[in-house]
Amino acid sequence: MSQLEKLEQQVVSLPEDEYGEFRRWFLDRDWEKWDNEIEADWEAGKLDFLVEEAVEAKKRNRLRDL
Repeated sequence: MSQLEKLEQQVVSLPEDEYGEFRRWFLDRDWEKWDNEIEADWEAGKLDFLVEEAVEAKKRNRLRDL
């Protein structure tokens, strides 16, 4: 049995309150990883095209109020 299969069994067998805690922990960790990826992409200039699109849209008065 793989480590992942063991982990899956453990997660399935958690009491409801502990499962909720685990789920919150896992989601927080997942969002933190996502934030770190976005920050790295920003620092590497991979998101510059979004700024350029926004500047161009503003010049053409094509921005909408949110």
